[in-house]
Amino acid sequence: MAQRMLEITGLNGWYGESHILHGVNLHVDEGEVVTLLGRNGAGRTTTLRAIMGLIGSRKGSIKIRGTEAVAMSTHRIARLGVGYCPEERGIFASLSAEENLMLPPRLAEGGMDLDAIYAMFPNLKERAQSQGTRLSGGEQQMLAVARILRTGARLLLLDEISEGLAPVIVQKLAEMVTMLRRQGYTIVMVEQNFRFAAPLADRFLVMEHGEVIQEFTQAELPSRMERLHEYLGV
Repeated sequence: MAQRMLEITGLNGWYGESHILHGVNLHVDEGEVVTLLGRNGAGRTTTLRAIMGLIGSRKGSIKIRGTEAVAMSTHRIARLGVGYCPEERGIFASLSAEENLMLPPRLAEGGMDLDAIYAMFPNLKERAQSQGTRLSGGEQQMLAVARILRTGARLLLLDEISEGLAPVIVQKLAEMVTMLRRQGYTIVMVEQNFRFAAPLADRFLVMEHGEVIQEFTQAELPSRMERLHEYLGV
């Protein structure tokens, strides 16, 4: 039996007085890739940020490997082996690619070393001494993901990693997700690019108005496409 990596129960979340999450329930088993689908404003990114403790306030339960984290601060959540790659990437423009990569501390055992990261992302090895501002959008995205792999995180929260990138880069990111899955990483993705997400995920969760309203597996995807058109307009 796979270990339950993440379990969220009755999660409510707020930005100031704005009530965004309305009782989110979901679980992710170790080694799974799960994609959160939904229209803009459905609460998908806020769910990832809530897991990391990056929203105004949250109530309910967020268990990471069985440890209750809903009241924890962000740095303690990271030490449970959680890595968050936000949509804005957060690359430091004045630092080289390698300096950006080496910036976060090791937080858990098993973080990838530079050789392993450069084997997975050859572009970053070639651009190791280039400033953050000189990297392409795709290289910045690779760097943002690679940076959390160094920390030892085994639960990866990836927010719109394919957005705005050329098809050839999107394909490389798909290969990366597949490789990480084979290595036993657990991945929760928020994706607007359904064509990118569809072949990668074990399960899909559809969010609307701050809650999960549908769940289905990769095998069920063909029979759910008509309903997905209704929810997502894809």
